[in-house]
Amino acid sequence: MNRWIFNIPFTRTFPAMMFRRFLPWILCGVFLFAAGGCDSAVTPEPSSVTGTVSTPLAHARIYIYGEGDDIFGPARLISEPTSGDGAFSLSLRPGKYVAVVRKRLSEDIAGPVMIGDFRGEPVPFEVREGDERISLSLTATLKVSNEKAFPSRASGDATGISGIVLDADGKAVEGMRVHIYDHIQMSERPKYVSERTGADGRFFVPVKRGGTYYVAARDRFGGPPQIGDLYGRYDEGTVDPSGVVVLKGELTEGIEIRVQKVW
Repeated sequence: MNRWIFNIPFTRTFPAMMFRRFLPWILCGVFLFAAGGCDSAVTPEPSSVTGTVSTPLAHARIYIYGEGDDIFGPARLISEPTSGDGAFSLSLRPGKYVAVVRKRLSEDIAGPVMIGDFRGEPVPFEVREGDERISLSLTATLKVSNEKAFPSRASGDATGISGIVLDADGKAVEGMRVHIYDHIQMSERPKYVSERTGADGRFFVPVKRGGTYYVAARDRFGGPPQIGDLYGRYDEGTVDPSGVVVLKGELTEGIEIRVQKVW
């Protein structure tokens, strides 16, 4: 066999040239899994976020959401249960977050907060690159009822939707949750969810900003309505659900939702 190809000695020079030519790709492959790719950018190291839930509250969990996330949806990170003195610790990369404290008597990680559970208000915070440690002080209160204090329209700072849930006979329905969507299909996760209605069937749902929303009431949280569930949408006699217009700083009142069993 001719040992020369295009005047290049095959046994020595050609393999050496090929090795040098593909060396960068070989090195990239070797370090691909360790470095997460061949990009020269360096991923910032996570920072330690520590703190306490005052009372102190043991066995609570800290739910971490990104800025603008739906706090009724899946959290980006859930802490381990707080210790006996309410302390917690977790690691986060740089970014803007919201922390929410929840402690369920059922010890479930997900699901609605029930009477007898603890819950905290959303607390926004930021992790900046270079931060080694961030300390948060969080609080939680005991949920003692499903009743809501309705903000006064005269206060000028209430942005939300209020109304009543009724059955087919026009009677108030207790134990319903009102789900607020920002798409007419109402197939995605709701943007906001109310507390359960009391004996008077009334509800209030605060929203962060004005806009057009679509409203439904149901007695079960999560997933599509099932046979036997109570369910109803707000509409004005149309096939599609009717939009509810909410203005910033105003409370849209008088929304009536009729529910019936799904068959």
